[in-house]
Amino acid sequence: MMAFKKSGLKWVGALAVVTAVAGCDTSKGIGRFFAGSATEAGPDEFGIVPNKPLTLPDDLASLPEPQPGARNRTDLLPEHDAVAALGGQPSRLDSTVVGSGEGPLLAAATRNGTAPEIREVLAKEDAQFREENGPLFLQRLFKVDTYLQDYEEQTLKARQTNELLRRSNIKTPTVSPQSDR
Repeated sequence: MMAFKKSGLKWVGALAVVTAVAGCDTSKGIGRFFAGSATEAGPDEFGIVPNKPLTLPDDLASLPEPQPGARNRTDLLPEHDAVAALGGQPSRLDSTVVGSGEGPLLAAATRNGTAPEIREVLAKEDAQFREENGPLFLQRLFKVDTYLQDYEEQTLKARQTNELLRRSNIKTPTVSPQSDR
């Protein structure tokens, strides 16, 4: 009987340890809304947006046909609100029409032609790059983020480029001060 109590106590202890360790993963679920340490990204305060109160329209026939993935009349549009607050036109966020001021920019950007399948080509090349330069076994095991290290050679060095342009007597905009972090 004493051996059964010790064996049962071991099982209960092991179950308690497994349960406690399982609760440590905050990569998904409600844990992601809690603030982490100074090195981790904090909660996404823009991830939770309350809806407008439900209202009954005067004429139910004026309601549009439901469409999968379409916006709801009660959904808040924080991006639209921010654009309106800054004096912009929120309706342009939903528009696919090229504005009159964007024409010269698009003409300059497409002067050498465009590749219609560029997204697929880049996705394929990036998948190959990540496969060749992905995290090592222990980095995957301990969930170490190696994104910045993997793409460091492809990252634009803004400060170095700015200094190079200034030494060449090319006017550049001011650069924000370097942070200590």
